[in-house]
Parts: sequence; C-alpha cells; structure tokens
Amino acid sequence: MTPRIRFPAYALALAAAVVPLSAPHASAGEPRAAAAVDCVGFVHENDTHHGIADCTNNTGGTIRFRAEVVCGLAFDVSGDWVTLGPGGYGQSHGHCPVYSTGVGGVGWTVENA
Repeated sequence: MTPRIRFPAYALALAAAVVPLSAPHASAGEPRAAAAVDCVGFVHENDTHHGIADCTNNTGGTIRFRAEVVCGLAFDVSGDWVTLGPGGYGQSHGHCPVYSTGVGGVGWTVENA
C-alpha cells in the first residue's frame, strides 16, 4: 500500500494567495508616456561620480523626466526635472557625494507634464 500525501486546505489557499502577489503589475499612478520615451542611463566618462540620463520623447504630448542615480555607500540622488515636448531630447544629471564609491547605476523617472 502506498502512502497518500494530503495537503491541508489552508496550504492550498496560501499558495493561491501568494502567486498573484509575485506577478508584475502596473500601478494606476504610472504614466503611460513612459512606454514611448526612449531613455539611456550612463556614467560620465571622466567623472565616475556623475550619472546622466538621456531621453527622447516619442509621444504626442509633453513629458518630464529626471535621472535617478544610485550611489555606492551613500544616499542615492535625483537629477533636475527636464521637460520635453513631442520629439524633444534632453539630459538630466545627478552627482554622487565625494565620499561615495561612485555611480552604481542610472535610472530615470518619467511623468506626463
């Protein structure tokens, strides 16, 4: 006779509740413009504490964006907001403190203007 494995009902309910939480989702506050904006983040060639985000607005409306710079061993910094009309191009810069280990990554935040 082979043993049967039984799962309590609460284990199945817990598994069903956890699975939807791990799926990616878009929040209601996210701008739709972000999908049509082309951005590239990079570290300045001569200054490893300087992060830059280049963005091009491919939407039909006005957007604004800023660089989000991750600084090693220091607080992260945000660049100035840059407003771009349709087809516009711009840069936002952020500079890590001198005591940090430099830029660890550059991201960006995009909003409808």
